[in-house]
Amino acid sequence: MGTPAGRAVVAAATLGSGMSLLDGTVVNVALRTIGEDLDADLAQLQWINNGYLLTLASLILLGGSLGDRYGRRRMFVLGTLLFAGASVLCGLAPTPEVLIAARLLQGIGGGLLTPGSLAMIQGVFAPEDRSPAIGAWSGLGSIAAAAGPLVGGMLIEYASWRWIFLINLPLAALTVWIAVRFVPETRDPRPPARFDYAGSVLAMVALGATTYALIEWGEQLALPALVAGLAAGAGFAVVEARSSHPMLPLRLFRSRTFSAANGMTLLVYAALGAVLFFLVLQLQTVAGFGPLAAGLATLPITICMVFLAARGGRLSNRIGPRIPMTGGPIVMGIGTAWLLTVDQDATYWLDVLPALTVFGLGLALMVAPLTATVLAAAPDVMAGLASGVNNAVARSGSLLAVAALPPLVGLSGEDYADPAVFDAGFDTAMIVCAVLLVLGGLLSWVAIPARVPRRD
Repeated sequence: MGTPAGRAVVAAATLGSGMSLLDGTVVNVALRTIGEDLDADLAQLQWINNGYLLTLASLILLGGSLGDRYGRRRMFVLGTLLFAGASVLCGLAPTPEVLIAARLLQGIGGGLLTPGSLAMIQGVFAPEDRSPAIGAWSGLGSIAAAAGPLVGGMLIEYASWRWIFLINLPLAALTVWIAVRFVPETRDPRPPARFDYAGSVLAMVALGATTYALIEWGEQLALPALVAGLAAGAGFAVVEARSSHPMLPLRLFRSRTFSAANGMTLLVYAALGAVLFFLVLQLQTVAGFGPLAAGLATLPITICMVFLAARGGRLSNRIGPRIPMTGGPIVMGIGTAWLLTVDQDATYWLDVLPALTVFGLGLALMVAPLTATVLAAAPDVMAGLASGVNNAVARSGSLLAVAALPPLVGLSGEDYADPAVFDAGFDTAMIVCAVLLVLGGLLSWVAIPARVPRRD
């Protein structure tokens, strides 16, 4: 960890994953401005947000497998280059349709670089140095996420929303240069004989068709798309159960703890994704915040994560994961219910800051115990896969919630620009999110043990 090569590996991994984190926090701030500039409706804004999550969630497990087989650094560099190229297309997009297509390509790049960033650290460092290296990677990545709203708001307010994508170019160039120059190549010495291409395709069809049906509900093709999505999901389960080289070994879910932790992840991250999507639009459309102010408004969540998430992990080590994984989502639910006070008369100090601070405290209490529980519930040799599954479940939860909630609460078309209509939809959405969070906490209380024994 103290060598120049070690620092270079951490730098490359952090820059790559930080770039994808930056895009995740930046785009929410830009949605209203993009909608006005490109004359996009609400469904198109949902696709601009969800296109990236769709391909990323679908390919993240396959990306990890490709890296193990063909080289982790190679897949990381390829993903970074693809992400940068797609960012150029996003920045130059003349229409919502082109921007959506470019966001889908960005997700493919993210599906290669995201698992590669951590896999490079895992494959390069000596065992005794992996934990400090992963800690540095995680902490520096949190700083990138924290900078997203600030950087995005400044670029949107003082330059153009297009720069939130074009800023990726120098970051990508530096990332590739460090990786090619300093990071050694590693791969799995005993990779599977074949890839689970069928499982990967079925997973993407299931997520894509279901997302389309939820966003376009009421259109002629929505119901057939929903049927196709459900059929693909069932086919995915059959293929994974019968395959000799499954992308997702279903035996992992024989563990009640592993299944419950991922079920809680789906509920909590669905609420998290929806809260951030709706809140930034609410602040701009209803409360009258500018892009910079709306972006900065979400910083309490990130600050709580940066300074308190590790303490949540240490608390879990002392008392076990059940209480933090129960209390964390319920505290987040209280913060979400508090957001009902954000209306046309809202002030940042009295309405937004307290609510998001409570929300961030709950998130910081929950995250580390959740990750530790997922890893402890899986065999050691499958720790990387277990982490990837949990990551994919989290992103899928956000994807489906952002797709389903707007039509569910009666929002469509240009409603994101109508303060009265959007305010009513926002209140209903926050109630739904609060319920999801409380259900996640209750699931943890019922199904997560006080102590999680590590499986062989």
